[in-house]
Amino acid sequence: MAQESIELVEVGPRDGLQNEPDIIGTSDKLALIERMIDYGARRLEIASFVHPKRVPQMADAEDVIAGLPDRKDVTYIGLTLNKRGVMRGLATREGGKRGIDQAGCVLVASDTFGQKNQGQTIAEGIAENRDMIRFAKAEGLRVQVTISAAFGCPFEGEVKPETILAIAEEMAAESPEEIALADTIGVGVPAQVEDLFGRLSELLDGRIPMRCHFHDTRGTGIANAWSAYKAGVRSFDASLGGLGGCPFAPKATGNIATEDLIYMMERSGVATGINLDAAIAANRGFAHTLGRELPSRVARAA
Repeated sequence: MAQESIELVEVGPRDGLQNEPDIIGTSDKLALIERMIDYGARRLEIASFVHPKRVPQMADAEDVIAGLPDRKDVTYIGLTLNKRGVMRGLATREGGKRGIDQAGCVLVASDTFGQKNQGQTIAEGIAENRDMIRFAKAEGLRVQVTISAAFGCPFEGEVKPETILAIAEEMAAESPEEIALADTIGVGVPAQVEDLFGRLSELLDGRIPMRCHFHDTRGTGIANAWSAYKAGVRSFDASLGGLGGCPFAPKATGNIATEDLIYMMERSGVATGINLDAAIAANRGFAHTLGRELPSRVARAA
């Protein structure tokens, strides 16, 4: 019998760094990405196409992309919040350049947070993402979509499952490669995660794969990842060292750590394709760059 496996999406270069107060140099970002590829990451979210005044850390998105290793076995994702972002992503591929392989579209399951994050209500986000997906696909760019604040909003509180499922149904009609649910503020708990992904699985009925994105603000991130796995999710966002946070979500802390997710999965008999020792070494190398220890529990325990 074949061993069960998951895909890890390394979001450290984008989500992991976007909230860092000190600007990380382009060369340091590229060195980090190369170490991530060395430890086995084969799908990486490497930048976001946002206005530099909104997220200064991502001001060098195009420079980072231009310096990426041209690996046929690696998929590079660029986060896009609107059609302008998709156009910037497409521009990285002009003139025969590698550029990004996939546009990561995002909409927020809360009117208040959506307006603060990307100037859109839920209805506007659905319309914008519908246009983004159609445009990207027409231009030959692969595309997936993430529904953020899927387990709670920092301004409105509870987000009803019915809201998430209604948004997912609208997005599924556009046939993206993948639909993800993101716990942007780290408020979800395992029972909630298993229920919502279970209902999403029924809605998608095998037509579109699911992905999960958890933040560990309240210490439930890794437990939530296991519940998502039990509900049928096989693609997981994680960030080296547990770095991360959203500039527009007060008090939200980092993503679940790559090292912590790998430790849990591998010790549970689930293959990941990631070399844990190499990931811990990359953690320590980047901690030197930042000048502080990173949050990952497994890396600290070694």
